[in-house]
Amino acid sequence: MDESSTSASTSAHAVPTCHPEATVRDYLDRGWWEPETIPDIFRARVAEAPDAAALTDPANLTDLTGALPRTLSWRELDEHVTDIAAVMLAHGIHQGSTVAVLLPNSIALTATYLALWRLGAVATPMPASFRRHELSGIVAATAADAIITVGVLSDRKPVREALEVANGARIVFAFGPGVPPDAVAVGSPVDAGARNQVRDYESALQVTVNDRVTICWTSGTEAAPKGVPRCHGDWLATARGVQDGLGITPDSVLLNPFPMVNMAGFAGSFLPWLLAGGHLVQHHPLDLPVFFGQIAHHRVTYAAMPPALLTMLLQNETLRAQADLTSLRIVGSGGGPLPPPVVRRWQEELGIAVLNFFGSNEGVSLLGAPADIPDPTVRAQYLPHYGAAGVRWSTSLAERTAVKLVDVITGETVTELGGRGELRTRGPAVFGGYLPGTATADPFDEEGYLCSGDVFELCGEGGRYLRFVDRLKEIIIRGGMNIAPAEIEGLLADHPAVSDVAIVGYPDPVLGEKCCAFVVPKPNASVTLGDLVAHLRAREVASFKLPERLEITHTLPRNPVGKLLRRELRARL
Repeated sequence: MDESSTSASTSAHAVPTCHPEATVRDYLDRGWWEPETIPDIFRARVAEAPDAAALTDPANLTDLTGALPRTLSWRELDEHVTDIAAVMLAHGIHQGSTVAVLLPNSIALTATYLALWRLGAVATPMPASFRRHELSGIVAATAADAIITVGVLSDRKPVREALEVANGARIVFAFGPGVPPDAVAVGSPVDAGARNQVRDYESALQVTVNDRVTICWTSGTEAAPKGVPRCHGDWLATARGVQDGLGITPDSVLLNPFPMVNMAGFAGSFLPWLLAGGHLVQHHPLDLPVFFGQIAHHRVTYAAMPPALLTMLLQNETLRAQADLTSLRIVGSGGGPLPPPVVRRWQEELGIAVLNFFGSNEGVSLLGAPADIPDPTVRAQYLPHYGAAGVRWSTSLAERTAVKLVDVITGETVTELGGRGELRTRGPAVFGGYLPGTATADPFDEEGYLCSGDVFELCGEGGRYLRFVDRLKEIIIRGGMNIAPAEIEGLLADHPAVSDVAIVGYPDPVLGEKCCAFVVPKPNASVTLGDLVAHLRAREVASFKLPERLEITHTLPRNPVGKLLRRELRARL
């Protein structure tokens, strides 16, 4: 048994792991990983505050699934997790099994993860909006042993889609109502004997922090999604870094609107809540009246919000007047550029600090916290450069993560201020490699750094900051000059007539590519190409970056986790 083991007993089932044993021993010896697994941490929370409120369903759960929303204490959540695990165990789910999970944010989803991990099984989550096509691909890629979903989801019947994909070759579990007889109903209480079987099974498992617990999926905005296996150790290293920045305590109330299927949901809310305790309130899909009602009713202290919602609340005084935000202490945002005026106004006018998150399923994790970057305007534009000489950051993960920028043409490390390069990271939060068969290229360089595919600029005194430029694949090359769509989008987002905007390249026989702006105008507003160009010229933007074509649209295509699908916009051109 290696140092990462948490039980001396023997498992009869093969358990997939994520990292070489030498890496695991090194992380444990350095204290970069703790020996506890996620079930260990859950048991500690239950023991500490068994009767405290732990988890709440979305207020509109009945409209989504037909089930009644409820709040569970830590003790009640533990019992619910055991009941789910008992049904799964009785139907052959065991240590090393993989289960495809298609559930909306809810008590059911949270408890399903905890039940699977209690059995030593692996969850492969997907957004609840995925349909048969995506589900069948993920089930095939992971050789999933089972699928767990719901009987009803708005106007859909996901359990029927799951049964078609399973085709009798694997079990389909489903939370009710609406569970047909050919699926296994799950979520109701079981008898004491079944619960004891789970406890006996769990106590006999040999578990290590290197055991795989999830296979998440890249967003697939530019190519087919890739499977991202992660273990207890790298998930918890990421979550502890976020926990440092958020300062969550057992008194905190967290509201999570991001699908709990990848980095945003897991590391942004779920795992920090599990580490600290407190009360997690689930939400999704985004419904503003419900969202604001949850903040007011539960006196939420921390909420995650996409950048567009931060901006919308400031621009729409009527909407803001309907929202009681007085309990909010801090908001986490990311997934796109944060407009500096918006972050500043949230802090100065509303008294709420906005954290700037930048992360990926593979383990990139940069956190611009108020303790590190007090000025909200600076915090909106920059992220901490972990490892910058003479700088000490507030998160433990900063000291344990090596970061470098690499010039994508020369391969040299960027050291000059203003220099741009691909972000590469190495450390205890980084995953061990893609699921075989879902990626063709090795994501690591010769020194073991994860090649993120994200271009950053080295900024600030002594190179203490990093500024996101854009995805490497999304850079537009016009006549040999590089244009970062995110940079232009950030500037155009301040235009008074622009509600949403995307910049994409389109072919040009002379220059190679030119820029097209897809714009969603604000209600009752009109936009011309000349308006956009004048707006950018007033900010002294270089001429080669100016859009040369405008397409007006009612909405921009995004994937289930909110990322822009540029390939669809390029296809329109």
